[in-house]
This record gives sequence, C-alpha cells and structure tokens, in this order.
Amino acid sequence: MSTDRDTLLSMGFDPQRVEWALKATGNAGLQPAMDHILEHDGQPVPDLSSVSSAPSRAAPTGDDDDEDAEALRALIAKGGNVAASQAAISEQEARSIKCSLCGKIFKNTALANFHAEKSGHDQFEESTEEVKPLTEEEKKQKLQELREKLAAKRATKSVEEAKEHKANETIRRKAGKDAGQIREELKLKEAEKEAEKKKREKIEDARARAAVKAQIEADKKARAERAAREKAAREGNLVAETAPVTVASPAAAASSATAGRDYKETRLQIRMATAGAGGPYTTSLPSESTLREVAEFVAGQNISVDVESVTFTQQFPRKVFTQADWSKSLRDLGLTPSAVLIAS
Repeated sequence: MSTDRDTLLSMGFDPQRVEWALKATGNAGLQPAMDHILEHDGQPVPDLSSVSSAPSRAAPTGDDDDEDAEALRALIAKGGNVAASQAAISEQEARSIKCSLCGKIFKNTALANFHAEKSGHDQFEESTEEVKPLTEEEKKQKLQELREKLAAKRATKSVEEAKEHKANETIRRKAGKDAGQIREELKLKEAEKEAEKKKREKIEDARARAAVKAQIEADKKARAERAAREKAAREGNLVAETAPVTVASPAAAASSATAGRDYKETRLQIRMATAGAGGPYTTSLPSESTLREVAEFVAGQNISVDVESVTFTQQFPRKVFTQADWSKSLRDLGLTPSAVLIAS
C-alpha cells in the first residue's frame, strides 16, 4: 500500500519539499501536505531539524477522549460554542471535529488546527460523522486538481518572468545605445582634435622649412659674394669689382622689427656648430621669452651644451649673440616670427 510520501513523490514533487510538508503537518494526511506544498511554493526549504512538527493523532476514541475534548474546547472557546460541544460529548461518542463556519469535518485535532491556521476560522464542534478515507477515484481527482493549480501558477509565473525579462532587455538595450552614442561622440571629438593638431604642426613645419630654405639661400649668396671679392682682390681689381654686400636699409630693418612685434610666438630652429653634436632642434616660444630660455632649452636637449658658455650665431643677417644678450627678448633681438640659430 502506497503512503502519502510515495503518492507525493509520484506526482513529481521535490523530495525535500515532501519531507518538509509531511513534517510540518505532522503526517496529517495527503491533503494537508499538498496544501502546505502549494502555500510554500517558491520558498527555500529550511533545515528540517528546525521545523516544528504539528501533532499527529488518530481519531479521538478510548483513552484519548479527554485530551481531544480539551483541545476541542480550546478551539470552541474562540467562538463561544462550549455548551453545545459538551452536550454532544455527553450524548454519544464523537468521531470527528466539524468547522461550524464552512462545514468541513476533520478526523483529529491536528487537522482542525491546520484548517484554523490556514482559513482563519475559529468556530468548531464535535461531530458523530466519521471521516471516510478517500477512494482511489477521489485521490485521482484531487491530484488532478493539484496539478492544474500548479500548472496555472507556473504559467502565471512564466508570464510574469517573460514580462520582467522583456523590461530588463529594453533597459539594457537603451543603456547600451546611450553608451555607444557617447563613445561615438568622444571618438569624433578626439578625431577633430587630432586633425587640428596635425594642421597646426603642418603649418609650423612649413614655416620652419621656409625659414631654413631662406637661410640656406642667404648663406649661398654670402659665400658667392665673398668668393667674388676674394677673386677681385687677387686680380688687383678689389676697388673696382667688389660688389657691395646687400644690407637691409634702416627703413627696412625698422619695418621688419615693427612687423615682428605683432607675433606672439617665435619658431626657432637651432643647429649645432659641430658636426655630429646632435640636432637640429625645433621649438616654439613666446616672443617675450629671453635668449637665456633658448639656451636652457638647448641644454635640456643636449647634455654637452653649457648654458653659461654657449653662444648663438645668426647667419643672415650675420649676427653673434653673447651672454650680454641673455636677458633680451626674442622680439627685441629681431628673431620673430622665426629664425635659425647656430649654437657653439
């Protein structure tokens, strides 16, 4: 003969939940156990050693009459129906306990207590009706009802989980879209900054190359003039043939100096006089910077350069800068907007 435990396991319930239900209801029967499983569906199974067992008792007969009567009086006292129950006890033997509110009958006080806790009903009385065990057909019907309840509950839970998952997915996609848009905007800004930086560098390099090219042309012209003078001297025609060195007129120099005052920055290219000493070094400094700052820059690039002893030479127009010029600004020295210096 199969037990309540075997029946519940055959329905597919988790063994731990079956043990919990049977212990919590005091092995009061299949229906209380099923009710307990339904009520606590989804809750974690506690440690069974900490679960208090409801009293499990047989129908109130023989020597147990006094105890059952006392338990019944405690239930009936809630509804004030003690006199009626005592009259029923005195007339004939009670075989069950009946709920005065819903009419259900229970074979012992444990089941009545369980019903009271579950439904909130508080009016009970003794009854001579005998609780008959469920037939196989009734058991099958109750099991079918239980399965339908479980299926409906699981379907409802599945729908709720689907809705929650959809809402979470919508939130996740929106967050991902926002983050992607922010990343794209940051990339665009970085690209714009990089393009602007390259544009500035290109302009500065073009200016530097133009200044170097102009300096080279000036060096060539100066060498050609010097060679012509030397040749004329050798031929005895120094006075007649020597071509005058082109020198910027005071008006032109003043105009250049005036134009140079409009530049806030000066781009310099410093070449080392000694071959293999390093360089050339290129930098941009405020036009108000002193020549000493230029010397410190070169010393920072080349450890062989001493700030206190280094000198600078400008090839065209030819000019030598000494430490006496250290405190003068690049604008005052006529080096703006760009110049090529030779450090030695």
